[in-house]
Amino acid sequence: MKPRAVLAPLVAGSTWRRGVFLLLGGVLVLPYVLLAVAFAQLLTQSDAPRPLVLALLLVAATIATVPVFLDGPRALEIAAARALLGVDLPDPAPGHAVDRETRLRSALWIGLHLVSGGLVVAALFSAVPMALAFIGQQFGLGTPMTSADRFGPFDGRDTGWLTLTGIVVLVTLGYAVAGLGALAVSMAPVLLGPAQAERIAALEARTTRLAERNRLARELHDSVGHALTVATLQAGAARELLDRDPEFVRRALGAIEEAGRSAMDDLDHVLGLLREPDGRQAALVPQRTLADLDRLVADTRVAGLPVDARCTGDPADLPAVVSREGYRIVQEGLTNAARYGRGPATLRLGVHSDALELELDNAMARRRRGDPTRGGRGWGDPRRGGRGLDGMRERVLLLGGRLTVGPDGDRWRIRVRLPFEGTR
Repeated sequence: MKPRAVLAPLVAGSTWRRGVFLLLGGVLVLPYVLLAVAFAQLLTQSDAPRPLVLALLLVAATIATVPVFLDGPRALEIAAARALLGVDLPDPAPGHAVDRETRLRSALWIGLHLVSGGLVVAALFSAVPMALAFIGQQFGLGTPMTSADRFGPFDGRDTGWLTLTGIVVLVTLGYAVAGLGALAVSMAPVLLGPAQAERIAALEARTTRLAERNRLARELHDSVGHALTVATLQAGAARELLDRDPEFVRRALGAIEEAGRSAMDDLDHVLGLLREPDGRQAALVPQRTLADLDRLVADTRVAGLPVDARCTGDPADLPAVVSREGYRIVQEGLTNAARYGRGPATLRLGVHSDALELELDNAMARRRRGDPTRGGRGWGDPRRGGRGLDGMRERVLLLGGRLTVGPDGDRWRIRVRLPFEGTR
């Protein structure tokens, strides 16, 4: 074994950080030691009534023991272990009641921390000064302790042996600190790690955060993506007809402006959700529903895609969440039809007593060579991007509905059924 590998634990930064962690335990154990010494003196040397001393001892022991079972000391120990030991420990789940097993494990860890820290502090105040005094003899820095006393077979004149002994003591202490630190690193996940209930709570919180992120991603994709598609198509058509049809260019610029304003409103809504996780600020911005379907169809027609839309029933009778998600699904379908399709799109909307059914289909455009705006599978294919269809599936899944989407001959067809059950 190379000397560098042998000495590595003594000079590693992790050893010093772990030593600081152990010293914290030694500092925390000092009040307990002082309290024990005081009561030992009261019991052996004081004339105080023994029953009174025992009663005070019982009260003091209770006060000293109870904190190790509380949540606060456990959270502090987790933070210290994470910062000084380098152990990846999750924070305790907020608002989650800690079970008895976890409290016992935490109390055992705190007790071991105090005991090991006390041993390290005792060694620092006893072994280290003695070792330094032994080494000092080699350089003529004799002290009364080393000059007049004998230490086993050595006395103050055996400077070489005393120096070697001092070095061995210091190295042994260093390895002891490294070993205790490594043991603490291995035991921290066992004694401070989350209980099963805390793991489940953490997974549920993470699932909630991911669901919220996916929801915001869907909102941004559907609203901003639709606006950008309209703006891109209108800008391309306006460029082609700039010299021949100024009136069309004027209408195209108006459609681009309107799409931009709509996208800004939706973006402001999503930013409100990010700033206020409970949605209070975002609620101030009304979200679009199928009550706005006529405007959506009109904007799509202005963008250059003819739409034959027919609705059976009154969209105002729909539950709010079904109406919102239905609007976004139709918006994404019309966006894909404008980007990848050709010819008119057909939209059928049916409001029934127990569900919303919608069907949207359009002809699939042949890919033109060198045209990057069309799909890569021969026909213009909305599956090329994938995010919009994934967003549709997530919306339908969250409402317990059914989605059928894909090519049907030379047409692209979307069928959706969103039940009302559990949404009112």
